[in-house]
Amino acid sequence: MELTTMDWGIAGLRVILAFILFAHSTQKLCGWFSGSGPAATAGLFEKLGQRPGHVMVRVASVFELIAAVSLLLGLLTPIGLCLAVATMIVAGSALSALSGTFWNALGGGEYPFFIAAVVAMLGITGQGALSLDSVLMPQLVGFYPVILPVAVLVGVLGAVPMVLRTKRAIREAKAEAEA
Repeated sequence: MELTTMDWGIAGLRVILAFILFAHSTQKLCGWFSGSGPAATAGLFEKLGQRPGHVMVRVASVFELIAAVSLLLGLLTPIGLCLAVATMIVAGSALSALSGTFWNALGGGEYPFFIAAVVAMLGITGQGALSLDSVLMPQLVGFYPVILPVAVLVGVLGAVPMVLRTKRAIREAKAEAEA
């Protein structure tokens, strides 16, 4: 197998995304990387309509960990793409809805949306030759040009209910505060 600079670049991108998703997950789950930990994050999740907060923190964290491992190894890449896109869209939407702005510097969801976009673009380029998918499932990888974009679309659509729940909770909290 002849490896190209594109294969090395995609592998590097997968490693970087895996680390970011791992850090994002463990901020919530363990309080690592300057994270607030599970109790404080559960309170935030409750405020955002993600109830019960302690369960939703674990769900989001586990999804991000699965996505991190999947992308790091290039194994079951469609699952990793789907979970990463979904969780990052929910995170970006929640931050933007809570702060009232898109921009990260003002508390918005720009950064998680950027991660979701980069992961989605990986769904277009594919997992690359330096992946366990390419080694262990070469027949299935032949279908990845169709499967990967579908996985990204499923991730986007899967985020919609949580995004709507968050927006509704924030709207209700603002209405209560004004009353």
